[in-house]
Amino acid sequence: TEQAVAVAGGIIGGILLFVLLGITAYLLWKKFCRLFSYEKLINPVKTTNENAIFQDQANSEIHLKSTSRSRSVPFVIPPTLHGRDWIHLTNEEQVQEDRDPFMTPQSGPRSSFHSLAGAYVVGTINPDLYKLPEDKSETDFPDGSIGRLWFSIEYEQESERLLVSLIKVRKLRPPADSCSPFVKIYLLPDERSYLQSKTKRKTLNPQFDENFVFQVSSKMLLQRTLKFLVYHVDKQKKHHLLGQVIFPLKNEALTEDNKLVIWRDLEKENLEPPSEHGDIQFSLSYNDYLGRLTVVVLRARGLKLQEESPAVGVYVKVSLMNHNKFIKSKKTAALLGTPNPVYNETFSFKADQTELDTASLSLSVLQSNKGQKTLLLGRVVVGPFMYTRGRELEHWNEMISKPKELVKRWHALCHST
Repeated sequence: TEQAVAVAGGIIGGILLFVLLGITAYLLWKKFCRLFSYEKLINPVKTTNENAIFQDQANSEIHLKSTSRSRSVPFVIPPTLHGRDWIHLTNEEQVQEDRDPFMTPQSGPRSSFHSLAGAYVVGTINPDLYKLPEDKSETDFPDGSIGRLWFSIEYEQESERLLVSLIKVRKLRPPADSCSPFVKIYLLPDERSYLQSKTKRKTLNPQFDENFVFQVSSKMLLQRTLKFLVYHVDKQKKHHLLGQVIFPLKNEALTEDNKLVIWRDLEKENLEPPSEHGDIQFSLSYNDYLGRLTVVVLRARGLKLQEESPAVGVYVKVSLMNHNKFIKSKKTAALLGTPNPVYNETFSFKADQTELDTASLSLSVLQSNKGQKTLLLGRVVVGPFMYTRGRELEHWNEMISKPKELVKRWHALCHST
């Protein structure tokens, strides 16, 4: 047994020794291959001038550095530059020597040659690779544009301050040749107080870069709306309204670390006096491919709120009808009692194209009160000839004639059913 154990131990030891020898030989072979492996650089184009590439001293430096596995880059003259004369400068730069002093130089930047770790590189910077993406907000203006306004907003939670930065306005269209614009900024629903920018003289593209502060609590912030009015001052010091921007804050994530830079196209203000029960503005769009009717409730103005009891909120109820049969309804968020609420809420309804001749939309503005029933402030119905006439019928027909486009209009509210 002892002999058997000795024999087994000898066999195992021999196997281990053989494996170690094999691993050692493999590692030595790999190291040997790395030491003697190299890539020979061959210039495919022969030159007739022995001094066309470098001086002997530069060639020897490159050869020594390449064999010692340096990070230097060997220099090879491009084929288009072969056969030209070169002169040697004191700072180890190579510059092409002109053969014909009367030859017209080529247009564009000249190639530069700089020494890099004992070797030489040649080339020019392509400026197209470093161009920033073009800001299309400065160039792409819609047809009939009356101007575009840029601003930024930020909210400080601790001090409860809304910071508004008025940046610039571009491509204004004043009633006269010259233009001296300024901007009034409101925080709705408060329309009695506003902040005003400085007046910029004789420019259609004013740059303001002014900061404004509104004090508003975090609980009320999302129910507020920014309103920008752009005016022009004429020579008689009269103010002419050029356009406005309405921006609700309810859909924005406002924090101290999140400064939003926003631009909006100016809109013409509805200068007509409000109707008896107020007006509502909304957009309609129909997608014939998806069979989907979209309604965007924008805002209302001139609402006759009930003064008998304090208003809890004013909201809009949008109902889809077919043959005067109720199909589906959706509601906007309720805003605190204001005669000029701004909603900017979108609703979609499923409606087949064959149903457009019998379907209609009803938009009701409602006021809810504590402990009392909901009060109807006004209502408007848009639809085909079966149900509507005038502006309501025109809005419906324009929506059908312009599929997938948002068609925006104002409508007068009424109490009739």
